[in-house]
Amino acid sequence: MSKYKIQTICLHEGALEDPINKGAISPLYMSTAYQFNDVKEKRYPRYINTPNQEGVCKKIAALEGGEHALIFGSGMAAVTTSLMSHLNSGDHIIFFNDLYGGTRNLIKKEFSNYNISYSFAAGSSLDDFKACIKENTKGIYIESPSNPLLKIVDMEAISDLAKSNNLWTMIDNTFASPINQNPISFGIDLVIHSATKYLGGHSDISAGAVIASKKHIDKVYELAKNLGGTISEFSAWLLERSIKTLPIRVREQNKNALELSCFLERHPQISKVYYPGLVSHEDHEIAKKQMSGFGGMLSIEISSKIDPSLFLKNLKIVKPVMSLAGVESTANYPKLTSHFSLTQKERDDQGISDHLIRLSAGIESIEDLKNDIDNALKTSLHES
Repeated sequence: MSKYKIQTICLHEGALEDPINKGAISPLYMSTAYQFNDVKEKRYPRYINTPNQEGVCKKIAALEGGEHALIFGSGMAAVTTSLMSHLNSGDHIIFFNDLYGGTRNLIKKEFSNYNISYSFAAGSSLDDFKACIKENTKGIYIESPSNPLLKIVDMEAISDLAKSNNLWTMIDNTFASPINQNPISFGIDLVIHSATKYLGGHSDISAGAVIASKKHIDKVYELAKNLGGTISEFSAWLLERSIKTLPIRVREQNKNALELSCFLERHPQISKVYYPGLVSHEDHEIAKKQMSGFGGMLSIEISSKIDPSLFLKNLKIVKPVMSLAGVESTANYPKLTSHFSLTQKERDDQGISDHLIRLSAGIESIEDLKNDIDNALKTSLHES
């Protein structure tokens, strides 16, 4: 556990010293080949132990209050390696129903090949998860806030349930970021991030991370070496650089997302706003208990009179792109992007309608963002 506050951790934990020129930032070690004679540890990029990889792992572990961390070339590499290292043929796992589409696609397409069974909890209550426990259940996997409906799961309750049944727990903490939420402090065993998102924060790298105790990380590491989902030296260096501004970025994104949510909740062309910081959100009280900030993500249901594709085209500042959590505000249409691999019925079962738009608040002027979304809604309504 680091002795420093989170702002200081972001800047200084895991930083590498420049022994020659004493530069203020970590040097970049681009080498992929290191000597093996007369060394205590043989360094190799696939082993996640090059200098830049090790430095950013130390920083991310400290951010989440974990013993150790591993980084990967993508969020899905982190998800896949964490899950498959903790499951064997014949095992059963419980998933929260509201999951990132890529994770759900992994479950649907691959788990049967390894004779791994699974259940989706019908809702977010403890009883929903209890009802899924079987004799061969090994763990519980959740997202909170979830993608794309920003549902909240009571992490402490899930942890207690898991421990009483000798199960491990994993959470995708991407939407919250370590600034707003630290699941390990609520008893969750493994914390996963698509570091492409808030940790990277500038829409210019692909990365993933998992944070846990040494016992759990050792299991993930043994499989990670074989699967080879490594991250490049340059991406590791960029990630360490980007995390330095994480607290400043996230706090501004939190503020903009809350103001946008309040504005859009009153807008005549918006039928529903999903944001855990709103009192109207069904999980608001749980979010207050376990989050220090409500995040930069929100989703909206636009009027059926508006063509979602036309609305996205009419945005001028907010960028319609495939990712999220950068310093620039972005919009996403889950039906065609994050959840396109799901069937219509699967999207309907999750509550992902054909008029759902996911917004990622950036750090622009809030008035400019409000005006941009308002103008796009009005223009789209007029042209429809």
